[in-house]
Amino acid sequence: MLDEGSSLPIQGVSINWDKIDENSYLRRIDAIKDLDYLAFRKNITIFVGENGSGKSTMLEAIAVNYGFNPEGGTRNYSFSTYDSHSELCDAIRLSRGFNKPGWGYFLRAESFYNVASAEEEYSRLGGVPQHFHERSHGESFLQLVQTNFKGHGLYLLDEPEAALSPQRQLTLLLEIVNCAKEDSQFIMVTHSPILLGIPGAEILSFDDGQIHPIDYEDTDSYQVTKMFIENREQLLNRLLN
Repeated sequence: MLDEGSSLPIQGVSINWDKIDENSYLRRIDAIKDLDYLAFRKNITIFVGENGSGKSTMLEAIAVNYGFNPEGGTRNYSFSTYDSHSELCDAIRLSRGFNKPGWGYFLRAESFYNVASAEEEYSRLGGVPQHFHERSHGESFLQLVQTNFKGHGLYLLDEPEAALSPQRQLTLLLEIVNCAKEDSQFIMVTHSPILLGIPGAEILSFDDGQIHPIDYEDTDSYQVTKMFIENREQLLNRLLN
């Protein structure tokens, strides 16, 4: 059961706008420019929205503020190949629950190569090498998940479906659900209609000018996918002609 409760490691996030420059692009992101507090009520929270709506910016700020490396990894990772994270991480305050997670991971699809390279360096200093670069992108993603997802953890995932086939996305869905049942919290950004279908998850849309709950069937990811599958020929004819 994915219930609300004070045991969540991160119960919410507030923004101190006094710490953000008046000319910052953050003040032009409709979904967050008027946001004071965002509450998390379920073990699994999913951010959805159009590209540029601010969902990955918010997830990144939460991750960095919590202590994760901006490019991903565990809280023990401390490398940097390109400093691109926004100032939002310094302007937010996390409301933390009494139950501290025993493990955690920040997974970013766009910087996974950098994390895999850093893992190789760290493994030379001790630990079990994962050899991510010796596998396909999707195989490495799934191996990382199955190695690092544990109960009583905190996991922040930014578009984890990027390297995964639909079948592997179902495997990831199962890993997330099973881990959440063991008191783990997930906050995830995704466009995948498969991952959006996780039972009991709270879906928060960053569209329409503010962050708000949305039903699975009302998300663009579901509606566009359904429309394409059911009316593929008509839709393609309209687009291409």
